[in-house]
This record gives sequence, structure tokens and C-alpha cells, in this order.
Amino acid sequence: MITTTGLTKVYRSRGRDVTALDGVDLHVREGEVFGVVGRSGAGKSSLIRCVNLLERPTSGTVVVDGRDLTALAGRGPRAGAELRRARSRIGMVFQHFNLLSSRTVQGNVELPLEILGLPGRERARKARELLGLVGLADHARSWPAQLSGGQKQRVGIARALAGDPGVLLSDEATSALDPETTRSVLALLRDLNRQLGLTVLLITHEMDVVKTVCDSAALMRDGKVAESGTVSGLLATPGSELARELFPLGGATPAGEAETGKETVRERTVVDVTFHGESTGRPLISQLSRAQGVDVSILGAAMDTIGGRQVGRMRIELPGRREDNAVPIGFLRERGLTVEFPEAAGAARAPETPETPETVEKTR
Repeated sequence: MITTTGLTKVYRSRGRDVTALDGVDLHVREGEVFGVVGRSGAGKSSLIRCVNLLERPTSGTVVVDGRDLTALAGRGPRAGAELRRARSRIGMVFQHFNLLSSRTVQGNVELPLEILGLPGRERARKARELLGLVGLADHARSWPAQLSGGQKQRVGIARALAGDPGVLLSDEATSALDPETTRSVLALLRDLNRQLGLTVLLITHEMDVVKTVCDSAALMRDGKVAESGTVSGLLATPGSELARELFPLGGATPAGEAETGKETVRERTVVDVTFHGESTGRPLISQLSRAQGVDVSILGAAMDTIGGRQVGRMRIELPGRREDNAVPIGFLRERGLTVEFPEAAGAARAPETPETPETVEKTR
């Protein structure tokens, strides 16, 4: 449904070129919810604005629903009629709602329908229908100032759906909301994805958003896609950085064995194990201990539900060196678990800030 090939965006800022996107190849399948995560300045917001050509890519192509939008852009500064028609099939939800304070809730939803040239009665009928879809049928005559943040975002979603889009783009739509409201808005996006068959591409810095609603995800770094795939596939991939971010585990060093830069007194093997599918409900660690006669120490664990399925990760310690534990590790792998050897914990994430050419420049 959405494919970018070799997508590059270079901004001119303070007399120098700043590369926000550097040859991004991305594929979002029809009907899925796809999340893009990364640090500030990684290129996430530039990517989503290039997908609907709010920003003109410097090079590369953007194909949405079989149409090459970059070919429709032309050379002029203004979007041509063909590009505007193609954009009408792409909805956009913004972080800060962008509602017009001079219009009622219904009036805000009707705005894109006015631009599309629908007559008044048809606009009103469509707007009321969309407000009912997002749970705001009783607020049609309210003003934006009378709404909570979550209600304003629901109006923004209703407005984005006005043109019956096949694709919905969400740029940090929940980052300004409290956790409870975030959960309700994410549940709404997932419901709309299922009811309307929407393909959703969302930008976020919150891993909980990926865990809650995303079928697939991509990690961006320095304007490039560092890793991408289905969430379930990433969780089953040894060494996946996104999997580690989704399910962070501590406890790499057992109590009483602080790292000093020297070899620890007792040789041991620390292993990260990922449970998915049927393995999440089976006592495989206790079976390992009994079958192999080894003492297994649990250093950390996390369990969550993704796409209606339970997924868990566990960090365990086995006595002895790695080569001495080939049989216990094989025991776990034979039962469908993903096994990997953790690296040193990475540095903490930098806080997210709005992405502009200036913030891109500062992070490079």
C-alpha cells in the first residue's frame, strides 16, 4: 500500500545541507498498522511528511495505493490537481490537533468536505456520521475549547477520515495525551483499522504504542531504516534492537558479582530467551532445570500482549561457559524459543523533541 524507494530529503539550513532522509526503503502492506520509531532527528517526521508530499523529497519515489506521488508532484511549488486528488485518499492526524477555534466540532470535520466541493447537506450528514464513528456524536455543536485533549484528537481523526481515505498517517498523535487517553485513542485507531480496512502509518517515540497497536515496525537512525519487519518476526530475531527496546531486561550481573572490568570469580552464561506462540504457556525453564540437571537463575523477565498474543522475554543465568551450555541452549531452541546472548546495556534514550531542520542539524 505504501512503498518508498531510495527516499532522500536534504534541507538547506544556515548555509549547509542537512540530510534528514538518506535512501529510505520502506514497505507498508495493505491493511496493517505500521509504526516508525527512533530518536529525535532520526528522520521520522520528515518521512511521514514526504509520504504525502507535504515535503517534496529531494530524490527517490513514494508510491501509495499503486500511484507514484512523486511523479504527480511536478516541478512547481504548488500541488497540481492530480496530486491533490491522490492526497484526498490519504488522511493525516497531527500531534497538536490543529483544530480551528472559530468552527464547531462539526464544522472542523466538514472543512475538508467543503474543499472537496460537497454540498451542505451532504457535508453535514457525513460529518455527523464520522463523529459517531469516533464516539463524539453528542459534541457536534461544541467548540474546540470545550473539549479535552483526547476529544480534540478524536475530532482530528474524524476530520482525517472525511475523504474516505485508504491510508491514515499519524504523526505523534498520542504524545501530548495522558496514558489513559492514549490507550483509548490507540484502541480507536485499531478499531478503525479493522472496521474500515485502513492502512495506518504512525510515527511514535513510545514503545508502548508499538506493542499496543502495531503489526509491523521500523527503527530509524540517522535518516536511515536500521531495522524493520513484523513485530512478531522481530521478537523472534536474535539481536533485534527493536525487540530489546520493546521488552527491556535488566539484571545482566547477578547480585554480589559487580562488574569491575576483571573476570568474575564464577564462570556463568547469561542468556536472553523470548517466548512466543504456544511456548508462553509452558513451564520450559523448570523443564530445562529438571531434564538437564542445571540450576537456572532468573535475572529479569517481561510479559506483554501483542496483537492479541502473549509474548515474553526472560534473562536467565546458566552455570559454566557458553560452550559448556550447548545442550541446555539446544533444549530451549528445540522447543521454539529464541535464544540470544545479551550485549552490554546501551545508553538511555534521549528525550524526543519536535523534528525540524534545526533539530536535525543539532543531532548530527
